[in-house]
Amino acid sequence: MPVDTRDLANTPLIERRSIDYIPDAERHGRLGSQFSLWLSANLQITAIVTGALAVVLGGDVFWSLVGLLLGQLLGGAVMALHAAQGPRLGLPQMISSRVQFGVYGAVIPLVLVCLMYIGFSASGSVLAGQAVAQLAGLADWQGICVFAVIIVLFTVFGYRVIHLVGRVASVLGVLAFAYLFYALLAGNDISALLANKHFSLSSFLLAVSLSASWQIAFGPYVADYSRYLPRSTSMSGTFWAVGLGSVIGAQAAMVFGVFAAALAGKGFAHHEVAFIVGLGGTGAVAAALYFNIAFGKLTITILNAYGSFMSMATIFTGVSGQRRIGATTRLLCIVAMVVISTSLALLGKDSFLKDFSAFILFLLAFFTPWSAINLVDYYCISKERYDLPALNDPAGRYGAWNIVGIAVYVLGVAVQMPFISTHFYTGPLVEPLGDTDISWIIGLVLPAVVYYWAARRWPRPVPAQLVLPADSEPGTGQGFSQARAV
Repeated sequence: MPVDTRDLANTPLIERRSIDYIPDAERHGRLGSQFSLWLSANLQITAIVTGALAVVLGGDVFWSLVGLLLGQLLGGAVMALHAAQGPRLGLPQMISSRVQFGVYGAVIPLVLVCLMYIGFSASGSVLAGQAVAQLAGLADWQGICVFAVIIVLFTVFGYRVIHLVGRVASVLGVLAFAYLFYALLAGNDISALLANKHFSLSSFLLAVSLSASWQIAFGPYVADYSRYLPRSTSMSGTFWAVGLGSVIGAQAAMVFGVFAAALAGKGFAHHEVAFIVGLGGTGAVAAALYFNIAFGKLTITILNAYGSFMSMATIFTGVSGQRRIGATTRLLCIVAMVVISTSLALLGKDSFLKDFSAFILFLLAFFTPWSAINLVDYYCISKERYDLPALNDPAGRYGAWNIVGIAVYVLGVAVQMPFISTHFYTGPLVEPLGDTDISWIIGLVLPAVVYYWAARRWPRPVPAQLVLPADSEPGTGQGFSQARAV
């Protein structure tokens, strides 16, 4: 899709918009930038470690690879369906939750989303900090702090700079991974690892869960980065550009992680970055790889910081009744999130692998029900017909609290508890199922079915067509005060 380079050239480098609607005159971008952004967001060190967990926690190489691919496809489809909402609505992802939960009720999943951003940023900062420390000759804690400062600087610029970083990181990531795969394949007998097949249902489902949770966790903010695309952008085009970029990047990284963990054995834990760089060589090559690991973490950590700002802004505007937030509040939200996540990274850097595995698995219990409810409502109940001005009015069409959406969400979380298996909590039905965690499957399917039934049983008025805010300049206060149907 062509880009209006004149409008793009006149767009400030520092983003002016936040959670407000993006008017047609400010839309820009190509689907290729969506692919490169999500390729780079996944082609990085944390995805390598996630794939490695499938082996570290007991799986064999062959079935771990199959399970990870299956999870990528399932989870990637869910996150790409969320991404397709961006060009149509022109809004960040989580504000649309007000349709399903109410203007105030949407705070419930939003708070949990903020916790997700903080957790992922903390875990990513540990690995990026190790790389920065090795590159600059610093202690790990100093590397983590340096990385945090860089994240704040990049995140303040917003949407355009995030996509620029994604394009650069995708090129560097492809080059680095091609080199590392070559080094891995040239020096080891990979066929022997693949020949060792011992199928275990619990280990297989663990691999599926690891990659599915990785993809589904992008759902709460994926539309934040497609909302500037022209409204004429096809839904299927957005779905495939985002989905393929995310799935290809994550699967490539996780495949590498599986092989690396299988070769390293117990030497992988707590030395993830050093082991991976050691595969590639020493001296200048090692320095280049350390730089690439740190730069590769920029994209996803910036996404987390930017997404946390969007979620905090949505909470603030929902509770206060304001429609926009200022530049100072934006900066404070970004700094607060980075400070919290950096503090957690410093406290937990020595037990990263164990805590991170528990975190990403437990994460599914809270985000699969939200994804199910949001997607069923958007595609099956509302059928893309949202009243965007009403998203800021507690007395309007969507109300302050949507009891149906909230009740189904709570049910979706609660019903998973008996089936969850992590090192800090294991449900009572895990052992009878052969120590297999099937919570995420239940959390995705059951809320979807129940919400569809409940929304049809107690319907609310749905607009005849999509109702958009009147186009306006940021700061005029008119973006949601007028409406037009399309």
